[in-house]
Amino acid sequence: MNTVIESYTDNTYIRELLYQAHTDKINDRVIFMKGIGYSCYYEEK
Repeated sequence: MNTVIESYTDNTYIRELLYQAHTDKINDRVIFMKGIGYSCYYEEK
């Protein structure tokens, strides 16, 4: 949460977090299905 707050003035940290979550496997079915699974998990709560 601190990174989001600090990104208002310095986006270095949030860029690093997003870069770590980045994938170039956009056509990978397993990655796609995991993304849907995680999305459903967060919506349940």
